Formats: sequence, structure tokens, C-alpha cells
Amino acid sequence: MIMMSMDIEAIIYNPLLRGILGLCIMGAVFGGACVAVWFERKLSADVQQRYGPMRVGPHGLLQLVADAIKLFTKEDIIPKNADKLLFVSAPILLMGSVFLMLVAMPFGAIIVDGQSYVIAATEMDISILYIEAMSAISIIGIFMVAYSANNKFSVLGAFRNFARMIGYEVPLGICIVSVAIMAGSLNIVEIAEAQSPLWFIIMQPLGAIVFFIALMADMGRLPFDQNESEEELIAGWMTEYTSMRFGYCFFAEYIHLILGSMLVVLLFLGGWNLPAFLTDITILGIILPTAFFLLKVALVILFIIMIRWAVPRYRIDQVVDLSWKKLLPLSLLNLGWVIGLGLLGVY
Repeated sequence: MIMMSMDIEAIIYNPLLRGILGLCIMGAVFGGACVAVWFERKLSADVQQRYGPMRVGPHGLLQLVADAIKLFTKEDIIPKNADKLLFVSAPILLMGSVFLMLVAMPFGAIIVDGQSYVIAATEMDISILYIEAMSAISIIGIFMVAYSANNKFSVLGAFRNFARMIGYEVPLGICIVSVAIMAGSLNIVEIAEAQSPLWFIIMQPLGAIVFFIALMADMGRLPFDQNESEEELIAGWMTEYTSMRFGYCFFAEYIHLILGSMLVVLLFLGGWNLPAFLTDITILGIILPTAFFLLKVALVILFIIMIRWAVPRYRIDQVVDLSWKKLLPLSLLNLGWVIGLGLLGVY
């Protein structure tokens, strides 16, 4: 059994296979983003009692392929007075932020003979801080888009994004620190594994709620999409983009939706942890943990999409007030709760 474990470790930690695993993860995330786009369009149609995409493929499954062909073949327009270098390079930075997050994001685990092997391109001791930092890079890309376009609506959208992101990154970070204190680690894999007996959403429900709201704002999902509100800013910071440059920005948002949902599952919903009796059988140990993890991610995405059709968009002043006057004190209260539980020896 020891030799088998050593053979599995040699296979999993082989640099070539790690590189192949990283490429597979990238492909899986892009495929998941395609599914998320289709799923949101169909679910929003169900909420509004209509069909949604139906004409391209069965139930509109190939609609995104048609949209991609349309975006690739449309004219790529650059405004006359735009800063061309920044205008062209900004989508690259936005997608780069996504790829850098993927480096340390675990996508499940394989359990063989009671030993857990994480499905991730790499593991870091401070992976949760790394993921949060790489996510924040996207704000630079958004500012590059807005500034280079020479469009007042784009600039207004970018500054709304700044106000929102600065306000919500603080409670988001405090909630992450609270989770790290409870898990005793900044490694997101160890944080997920620390929830084997009990999910952190049960031990710090207030922190889970604050984190989820702050994450929604950080991703720019309704009711926090003031930077793109079409009735005020046309398309916000993306107003001047056409063709596949718009497609890159649009796609990056949906990948952030998937990665944000994964963070919720990893930090508060137990990650891939399953009862031991379900993973004692080798085949189940290989399949079930990752399948259970992806199911929880899908349910979080479903919940986020449903919120879009249940809550109206807030005004930008309401968004700022919510972050500084409500979520920040609540996140500090949750941090005090976690420290108190630690002093009492609960964890």
C-alpha cells in the first residue's frame, strides 16, 4: 500500500503531467464559462416565462458557438482618439488575471487508500492571498479600457468600479482572514480539508453572508453592476469595445463567476469533503469528491443567477454605504467571533 501511494504521488507530482493538468483545467474552465452563459440565458428566460435561445442546436446549446463566430467576424473598431496601445492590451490583462487565479485554484481531489490528492496546477502556502491578489489585477485592466477609450461613459463606469471594489475588498479580506484563523492556514487546500468534520458556514454564518455579498459586488453581478448599467452608461467601461475584444471582457466576467463560486465552496461549504464510508471504495474515491465539489459550485452559480432576477440594481451611493457602514462592521464582528471561539478552544 505504501508503494502504491508513492507511485501515485510520483505520477501526480510529475512536472509534465502538472503542465498537462494545467492545460486541462484551463479548457475545463473555458467550457464551464460557455455552459454558464447558456445556463444564465435559459434560466433568465424561465424566470420571465419565455424560451430563451432555441434555434441553434437542441435547446440552443450551440448558441454560444454562433455568438463566437459573430464576434470573431465583426469589424474590430478602435476609436479615433483612443490610446491604441492601452486599448488593445487591456483585454489581455483581464484574461491574464483569470489565468493567474487558475494557477492556485483547486478543482477537487482524488482519494486513494485514504490519501487525498488535490486536482490543482500547483499548491501554495499562501494560495488564498495569491488568488485574492490576482483577482484584484482585473481592476487595472478595467481602468486601462476606460482611460484608453476616451469615452466619458467608460470613465464613469471605471470609477464606479473603483469605488465598489475598494469598499468591498476590505470586508472580503477580513472574512478570508477569519477563515484562515479558524483553519490555521492560508493554504486554500488546507482550509477546505479543515472543514471535514464541520463546514465553516455553520461555525461562522455571519462571515459566510458578508463574504458572499462582498464577492457578488467584487464580481460586478446584479444588484452590483453599476459599472455597466445600460440605462445610465450604455455598457459602462466596455462601451467602445467591439468584436472579440468585447468577447474577451464578457468571457472574463463569467470565468470570474465560476472562480468566485468555487471560493465560496472552498472557504465555507466544505470543498470536496465527503463522509469516509463513501470514499473507502477506490472508484468512488476517485469520482465522488470532485463530482460533489462541482455540484456545490453549480448550485452556488444557480443561486447567484437567481439573485439577478430577484433584486433590483442599487444606486452607487447605496452600494458604497452598504460596504463601509454595514458589511465592514459585520466582518469585524465576525472576526471577533472567530477569535472568541478560538480562545474558548472550540476549534
